[in-house]
Amino acid sequence: MEKEKILVVVGPTASGKTATGVALAKKLDGEIVSADSMQIYQQMTIGTAKPTPEEMEGVPHHLMDFVPPDKPYSVAHFVEDATACIQDIQSRGKVPIVLGGTGLYINGLTLPWDFTAQNRDEGVRQLLEERVREHGPEGLYRELLAVDPNTAAGMHPNNIKRVIRALEIYRVTGRTKSEWDAEARSIPTIYDSVMTGIHWDRGELYDRINERVDQMFAQGLLGEVQALLNAGYGPELTSLKAIGYKELFPYLRGERDLEETIRILKRDTRHFAKRQLTWFRKDARIKWFDFKAIGGPEALADQMAMYYKKTREGN
Repeated sequence: MEKEKILVVVGPTASGKTATGVALAKKLDGEIVSADSMQIYQQMTIGTAKPTPEEMEGVPHHLMDFVPPDKPYSVAHFVEDATACIQDIQSRGKVPIVLGGTGLYINGLTLPWDFTAQNRDEGVRQLLEERVREHGPEGLYRELLAVDPNTAAGMHPNNIKRVIRALEIYRVTGRTKSEWDAEARSIPTIYDSVMTGIHWDRGELYDRINERVDQMFAQGLLGEVQALLNAGYGPELTSLKAIGYKELFPYLRGERDLEETIRILKRDTRHFAKRQLTWFRKDARIKWFDFKAIGGPEALADQMAMYYKKTREGN
């Protein structure tokens, strides 16, 4: 049976993904499957730049605004939920358009599945972290070098998070990360994908980011963060460590003035966009479309739709 091809649109924050995705959905009779690890959370609307009903223009958007801020949500959860959404959309004769800037979500859906994602043990990880605190990282790296030299060779000894993760996989499963990775590469992907990306000149993208941050404050970002705190959601939650939220806590505690808070949020968002671009630029599957040169979301959607149809038909 021939695998279905899905259309994927990626891009950094503030690149115009929503407007482009909505235009594409109208042209292709499609629906949006959001691949954004922060827009999943309820009560977090302004800081995550969720599209408004007006911006959605009646196009259905899935996997958005459905997870409580204190509930863990992993890549494995996303793959399961997105797969169900895609199957439902296709069963109704529509085109699923996966739209977002979370690279791990995109890869989880379009690359061979990482079996190690399920193999976690909090107790094992805590023991390894305790060893680092007591004796430093060198001993753990030597242990990894002994049991899984291939994985160890690909990481710096001081990248302790990755060292611990590799040892956790070995201790929990009895197999090395290298063995799991080799097996995963032999497993076919769930979906073939037509990968597209939205390109911006970096300076112009940064201007858009700065403008978006100003808009967020004008829309009531401070009130949104305060409401989350009032509802009992604390800064220690993964959701509230997101950009757009963590920068505001010092201000709300009286430790930083508003001007400095806005400056830091703009800086952190620009750095985040740079990391997104670095991630996506490594993916040779993505065909990039220049938002400004092409002339905005409608013209961009025209070109992406043509590329999707051509690629889907194998031409």
